[in-house]
Order: sequence, then structure tokens, then C-alpha cells
Amino acid sequence: MNRWRGWRAFVLLSYFSMSLPATANGTDIQVRDDAGQLIELEQPARRIVALAPFLTELVFAAGAGDSLVGVSAFSDYPDEARAIPQLGDAYGLDLERLLSLRPDLVLAWSSGTGAAQIGKLRDLGLTVYVSEPRRLGDIGSTLERFGALSGRQHTARAAATEFGAAIDALRARYSGQAPIRVFYELWHQPWITVGGPHFISDVIALCGGRNAFADVNELAPVVDAEAVLARDPQVVLVGAESASDESVRRRWQRWALVSAVREGHVYVVPPELLQRQTTRVVAGATQACELIARARQGTR
Repeated sequence: MNRWRGWRAFVLLSYFSMSLPATANGTDIQVRDDAGQLIELEQPARRIVALAPFLTELVFAAGAGDSLVGVSAFSDYPDEARAIPQLGDAYGLDLERLLSLRPDLVLAWSSGTGAAQIGKLRDLGLTVYVSEPRRLGDIGSTLERFGALSGRQHTARAAATEFGAAIDALRARYSGQAPIRVFYELWHQPWITVGGPHFISDVIALCGGRNAFADVNELAPVVDAEAVLARDPQVVLVGAESASDESVRRRWQRWALVSAVREGHVYVVPPELLQRQTTRVVAGATQACELIARARQGTR
């Protein structure tokens, strides 16, 4: 225990000695995070830690991937992210290793990192930006804020503009279509779906669909078979990495009274494209819109 205390004191002393401000003339960068906290930096962040895979992706998309010194588990995109030290996940962080990396900015996910862990990071003197993008539009604004924090404004703004244009094009293509009831399956044991506040609900609406559980004011509610049957979705989208359409349809056959099952509109979608709040949502939304359009047209 004494050895741990001595090591911790050494790391903290090293961290603070290397993070002292170069001047006392105030801050040059001010950005407000999703928790309303004002993040102030005297210079662009050059040693960034990202504590969620989507945050890692967004830092790369903003042009600041070369400033990442640590990431969370499962940060696997782009390929360059795989070479960055991983510091743990939502269930636990290696704080010793994180401190040893001397980050000048830590990007945390409110729903994933958790308030207790965020508080602990701040108690250690770290600058923590809390991210919680819940709407499609939040992805672009997060990109621009990361650009400001890292000094990559031009790259980040271009990426945000391109993302917004692609989303607008999908909206223009599918707006005005007959609404289709859509159930999105995050997990099946128990059944977990997306509620109204979840950005996937925005994706469904973008495609001219209606989230079957849009009226539930939770990000990821647990639902039972009775509730799914009562809402009778016309399309079921299943976020699954390794399952095939056929294997998922077999699992859903026991719910043959559901319109989507009866008509053969149960589909697998890649979760990395639809369940991460990144620019790759464009690819996931394009696929989801095409599948929803099949149901609308009565084709499989």
C-alpha cells in the first residue's frame, strides 16, 4: 500500500509539473461540453485520452488522431486506433496508466464513463470534456468542438459539413414517405431497444420510419414480448456483428404474429455503423433506409 501511495504521488507530481500553464494571461480556447461545463485550454490539446470508441473515431474524424495517447477498450476504428494504448472500459479504467500518459484533455462519455469515474478524474486534476451526443445533429457539433480543442478547426469543420450534407440528402430522399413502424433490437436477452431520446430514433425518422418505442423517454429501455406485439413493428432491425439475416429470422419466428416477421422484414444491420455516434452513421443510415424502403414497397 505504501509503495502504491509513493508511486501515485510521483505520477501526480510529474503530471502537474508538466501541465503547468506557460503563461498566466488567461485561456485561448474555451468550449462548453455536453454537461454544460466550460472547458478552458491555453493551447490546443496535444495529449488526448478518449474513453469511448465513438470518441476515438470522432477525434480521428476531426483530424486529431495523432494527438491521441490513450483510448478505451474496443476502439478499433480507424485501423490506426488499434495501436494506441487501451486503458479499460466502462467497468473500470487503469488510472495509473492513464495518469502516466500525462493527458492535457480527457474525453469522457456521460452514459458510459459514469459520473463517479468522471468525478474521480477531475479530482486527479485532469481536464475532462463530457460528451453525450443524443441527436444526429450532435455528431457534427461534437466534431467542431473537438476541432476547436485540438487546433484542427478546418479539418473538423469540413468533416462536420460533409456529414451534415449526407444526412440532409438522405432526409430529402426519404421525407414524405408513408411511415413504417420500426423496432430496433440492441440486445435480445433481455430485449433492449432504443427510446425516443436515442439518436437511432433520429435515424429511423430520417428514413421515413417511426421508432416503435419513440414514446419511451429512456435511451435503451428493456421491453417485453407483450409490448413488442402490441406495437406490431413492420420492420425489425437487429444490431448484431456476427449473426446473419437468416439466423436472426429463425430466432424471431416464435413471434409470427408480428408484421415484420410475417412479411419477412427482419434484418441484421452492422452495429458499428448505427450504434456509434460517428460519421459512419451515414453508411448505417443509408443501409437502414434501404431496408425500411423494402418493407414499404412490400419486397424482401
